[in-house]
Amino acid sequence: MRDGDHLREIGLVLDGRPSGRDDFVAQSWRRCVEDYGLDPAKPSPAHIVPESRLKEHREQSERLVAIARSGLEALFRQIASQNYVLLLADAKGVTVDYFGDPKFEDELRRAGLYLGSDWSEDLAGTCGVGSCIVTKKAVTVHQSDHFDLTHTPLSCTAAPIFDSSGNLTAVLDISLLRSPQPKISQSLALNLVKASARRVEMANLMAMHRGEWVLRFSSSPEFLDVDPEAAVALDGSGRIIGMTHAAELALSRGGEPVLGQPIDRFLGLSVDSLPDLLRGRPTEDRLISFHDGQSAFGHAIAPQTDRALRPMADTGLPVALRNLAGSDPVMGNLLARVARLAPTPISLLITGETGTGKERLARAVHLSQPGARPFTAHNCAASEIPLPVLTEGGTLFLDNLQDLSATGQGALLTLLAEIEALPLRLRPRVISASDATLAEAVRAGRFRHDLYFRLAAATLALPPLRLRQDFDWLLDRALRMATHHRPGVYRLSPAARADLKARQWPGNLRELGNVLEVAVALAEGTVIDLPDLPPAPLLPDAPPETGPDLASVLSACNGNMALAARRLGVNRSTVLRRARREGLLAP
Repeated sequence: MRDGDHLREIGLVLDGRPSGRDDFVAQSWRRCVEDYGLDPAKPSPAHIVPESRLKEHREQSERLVAIARSGLEALFRQIASQNYVLLLADAKGVTVDYFGDPKFEDELRRAGLYLGSDWSEDLAGTCGVGSCIVTKKAVTVHQSDHFDLTHTPLSCTAAPIFDSSGNLTAVLDISLLRSPQPKISQSLALNLVKASARRVEMANLMAMHRGEWVLRFSSSPEFLDVDPEAAVALDGSGRIIGMTHAAELALSRGGEPVLGQPIDRFLGLSVDSLPDLLRGRPTEDRLISFHDGQSAFGHAIAPQTDRALRPMADTGLPVALRNLAGSDPVMGNLLARVARLAPTPISLLITGETGTGKERLARAVHLSQPGARPFTAHNCAASEIPLPVLTEGGTLFLDNLQDLSATGQGALLTLLAEIEALPLRLRPRVISASDATLAEAVRAGRFRHDLYFRLAAATLALPPLRLRQDFDWLLDRALRMATHHRPGVYRLSPAARADLKARQWPGNLRELGNVLEVAVALAEGTVIDLPDLPPAPLLPDAPPETGPDLASVLSACNGNMALAARRLGVNRSTVLRRARREGLLAP
C-alpha cells in the first residue's frame, strides 16, 4: 500500500485535507507514518528510559530543574485538584521532573505520565511533548489527536521553554488521564502552561545573567515589575547576550537575528539609558519605543556587584559542563580547559580520588560534541579490554585504569592501534580514568610507559570534595537529587549543614549523595537534622601536628581558618599553630 493510501485508510487525509484535525496534528501524523514507520492501529506501551539513562538526562537538566522547581510546584498546586499531571521534559523528550497524585502512580506510569517517560515523536507518535519539540510552539494534543492508541484517552497540553541563547531546552506539559470531550475545554490549560513556561525562561535568564544589565519589558505598566512579558540581558557595550523567547519574537519582527546585536538596533535607547529605567522611577514614565513604531514599558535591573555569585553558564561553557561546579576557582579553571579540549580527538586521562565524578566529567566531554554517538564505559577492574574494537565512533571510557593487568595493558595497546587504523569518522574518542596511583605505577614499572603516554595526552585532575570551595552549592544540588522523587521540599537544619561541612568525605561526591539519600529516608519531617544524618563510614585517623597539605587547604579556603579546621577535622587553634610553624602566617 502506498503511503498516501495508508493515510487515507486511517482517516488522516480526506480530499487532500486533514480529517477533522488541526494542521500541525495532520502533519505530525504524516511524519509518524512516512518518516518513522509507525502504525496507529498497533498500540505500544509507554516508553520509560532505564534508570542509568534517566540519570544522564536529569544531570544535564539539573540547573534548569532547580531554577524552575518553585514555579512548577506553584503551577501544580493550581491544577492538582483537577487531576492534572505536570511533566518537565528535556529537549529530547525525556521527562526529567514530574508532579502527580501518588494514588494514581501505577496508572500514570502505564500511560507514560511519569518520570523517565520518553515522549519524542519518533517513539510516541503525535503527542504534546513530541509535537511541541517539532513545532517549537505551544500545542494541545487532545484524545484522538494522539497517534498511538495507548494515548488516545489522554489530553496533553505543552509549551516550549527556550534557554537564554534562543535554543529549545525543555518542554512543560500538563496532562489528564481522562478529560471532557471538547478540545476547547483545554484552553485554560494552554494559557497556564504558556504563562508558566514564560516565567521559567525569565527566572533562567535572571539566574544566568546576574552580572549584567537586564532589561525587562511589558505592554502593561501594572505588570511590568511583577510579571513582565519579555527580557534581554546586555553586556557593557549594550549588545544582547541573552533573551527570553518572547523578547526574540518581539524584537525580531522581520526575522533578523537578535543575539549579539546592539540593543539600539531594535529600541530607541542605548546601554547608557538603562539607569533611567530603574525601579525608582514611576512605571508610567519608563516608556520605551521600538523602531517599528510600537512601544512598551521597560524595567532595567543593574548588574550584581558580587561577581563570585555568577554561575558558570556565564563563562561560555558548553551546556554539558555547566552543572559540574559552582563558584570553585579550581573547578572553574579545570572546566575552562575541558571546554577547549572537548571538541578535539585528544585522548584524556581524568584523575582523582574515588567518587570525585570522573565518569560524569567524561560523559560531559562526550555530550559536548555534536551528534548522537555511543558512550561505551568499561571497568578495567572488572575484566580485560573487549575486542574487537568498536566501529561506531563515539567515546570509549576506560575506568579504573590503574587496575589493568599486564595482559590487559597489552590488549589495550592492540586496541588503540586498531582504533588509529580506522577512518577518522569511525574512531572512538578514548577517555580514561584513574586514581592518583597510576603515575606511581608507571614510575615503578607496573604500568607501561608507552601505554600511559598514549592515553594521557592531556590530564585532568579533579579535586577532592574536602577542598572544594563550592561545597554549599554541591550540598544543595545533592539534596535536590536525593529528594527528586518526593513531593515535599526538604531542607537542612543549620546544625546538620555544619556537621556535613566539617566531614572529611573520603568517598567524595558519591559519599555525599549516599548520606543525603539515607538522611531523607530517615527524616520524619521536611527538615533534616543531626539525628537524621548517618555517621561517617570511614572516620579519618587523627591528623598529625604538621602536614604537607595545610598550605593547599588554606588556599582552597581563601585563608579562612575556621573552614580549614573543619576540612581537616581539627580545632581552629591547631590550624593556627601549624600555619605559624610552617611559615604560612607571621609569628
